[in-house]
Amino acid sequence: ENMGIIITIGREFGSGGRELGRRLAEQLNIEYYDKEIISEIAQHTSLSEKYVTQVLERQPHTLYPIVVGHSFSTFNQYYYLQLQSVFRAQIKIINDMSEKSDCVIIGRCASFILRDKNPYRIFVYADLDSRLKRCRSRSPEGENLTDKQLKKQILRLDKDRARFYRYFTGKKWGSRENYDICINTSNIVIKDIVPVLAKMFK
Repeated sequence: ENMGIIITIGREFGSGGRELGRRLAEQLNIEYYDKEIISEIAQHTSLSEKYVTQVLERQPHTLYPIVVGHSFSTFNQYYYLQLQSVFRAQIKIINDMSEKSDCVIIGRCASFILRDKNPYRIFVYADLDSRLKRCRSRSPEGENLTDKQLKKQILRLDKDRARFYRYFTGKKWGSRENYDICINTSNIVIKDIVPVLAKMFK
């Protein structure tokens, strides 16, 4: 029975979940794992970090959607083998990280992978306008996109996450019964709510 603190954070794209996780880890003075997971998987599977990200984020232009009942092309078979090896590495790495020390882990189906360790499972969401604003303030490269295009992109990324989560866990992403705390960050300054949240874990 794990007596330490493991906090897993699932989040809608642009909801500020990553910032919330990072600030929460700082406040609690525990490890924060996010991009590190990708690097570790890449080392573990000798695939490039960029490719691992594509596999995990299910970027549609490089990967076919998962279709059952179709004859697999060689590409598809190759991709599924890679997906399986990425999955295996992801499970091992997330387990290792959770055993090393108290931590916050962002995304990557960690709440499901670590379910036997009873992590605190947080899901962060927000309305589309808030997410749009956050994306605009956070990354200038969205400048050339209209609001409509950016919203479409945000929803597509959510859909990819949902599909990946369902494939991996058999559960519905973002559905409240799969989390302990759901936080709506619409029109909220993330750093203002973190101290309140941190009190729950102290």
